[in-house]
Amino acid sequence: MMPFVVLILGIALLLFLIIKLKLNTFVSLIVVAILVALGLGMNPASIAEAIKTGIGNTLGELAVVFGFGAMIGRLVSDAGGSYRIAETLIQKFGKQRLQLAIVVASFIIGMSLFFEVGMVLLTPIVFAVALEADVPFLYLGIPMAAALSATQGFLPPQPAPTAVATALNANIGEVLLFGIIVAIPCVIIAGPLWTRVIRRFFPDSFVVKKSLPAFGEIKEYNLDETPSFGLSALTSLLPAIFMAINTIYQLVAHGGKAVAKPQGFDAIITMLGNPMIAMVVALLFAIWSMGFHRGKTMTDISSSIVTSVKSIAMLLLVIGGGGAFKQVLLDGGVGDAVKQLMMHSSLSPIILGWLVAVVLRVSLGSATVAGITAAGIVTPLMHTLNVSPVMMALAIGAGSLAASHVNDAGFWMFKEYFDLDLKQTLGIWTTLETVISVTGLIVVLILNMFVG
Repeated sequence: MMPFVVLILGIALLLFLIIKLKLNTFVSLIVVAILVALGLGMNPASIAEAIKTGIGNTLGELAVVFGFGAMIGRLVSDAGGSYRIAETLIQKFGKQRLQLAIVVASFIIGMSLFFEVGMVLLTPIVFAVALEADVPFLYLGIPMAAALSATQGFLPPQPAPTAVATALNANIGEVLLFGIIVAIPCVIIAGPLWTRVIRRFFPDSFVVKKSLPAFGEIKEYNLDETPSFGLSALTSLLPAIFMAINTIYQLVAHGGKAVAKPQGFDAIITMLGNPMIAMVVALLFAIWSMGFHRGKTMTDISSSIVTSVKSIAMLLLVIGGGGAFKQVLLDGGVGDAVKQLMMHSSLSPIILGWLVAVVLRVSLGSATVAGITAAGIVTPLMHTLNVSPVMMALAIGAGSLAASHVNDAGFWMFKEYFDLDLKQTLGIWTTLETVISVTGLIVVLILNMFVG
């Protein structure tokens, strides 16, 4: 039980440093990571390496994705593209159906994007839509985040569902089919419906803001002088298109399994579908479509790029700090402690799989790590459990989304993007993820009665 005591004390200290002492979030995360590592009995000489590994693994690819994503978003915004997209969506759907439009778009895009990439690409557009519709950012942001999160937890070819399905020897196609059935009610309940509930508890968070630190000041535009909707949408979503093409190709050509050593056409598709490469290509296109094509000079373009990077600098550090905290928990043996705790449980198989993933999620932070580790714990027990591997995979997926908090990079992303304080983020984001998790478990239990 000692690892859990250290974890709880570490989280309490982190909250104290950030909320009471107002210490910078990144600094607080690093300080607490060091103290927790010592509390878990890690060799003091290896703590710095663990922190470096955690930051590096978290930001390795994300630094490029976040940086280039911010640049693309800023170029589109400064050219008036975001304004054009916002106006078009408002005209087509009206204010009453904007949430539906955002949910559908986020769900479709989220099927082929990592959660973090989806957030980077969609939040600037959703903010612009909210601004033009004169509605709170969270009114549209919560449904967007719910859709992106649900796809991450339930739908192959996202990394965690794919890895879990493979470990449990579950059919990938069936996991995708039933995953969609599970994800839809999760998104509806945790998105539009939960927004109404949570708004009553955090009314101060649901105010219309004209600017946010992550995006800067949004300019006013004459609609006739902005890029076309098609070009604006294409520029904003080009990375998603590349990744979607790769996803569809892998499903059709290889049954959803990644090729170990792709060659020829496989290699080209894999390269373009990589988030980092997709962002680089998309940025070059954005420089043309939102820059040179609009008559802008390289000086103007560079100014937008520099401004965009400044706006996300602290966001990157905070996410890296969350990665450091997660890494010391992994290296300190918290995952092994969870495994020992759950191995001899007599719970229902579906609930057991879900609960293992929940405990790992709360303990380790990463939904992907929680899902994959839970599958590793449950797999040896599958031959004694009378349960469908598909249902078990979805139950683990649901559990891996629960109770995101300070040791999860997604928690800090949501906080920084939506300009919330720690209490608001815990009340909105953590509960949002938990609603998805519990709803997912309930739907899986119902499905298991008929197809298990």
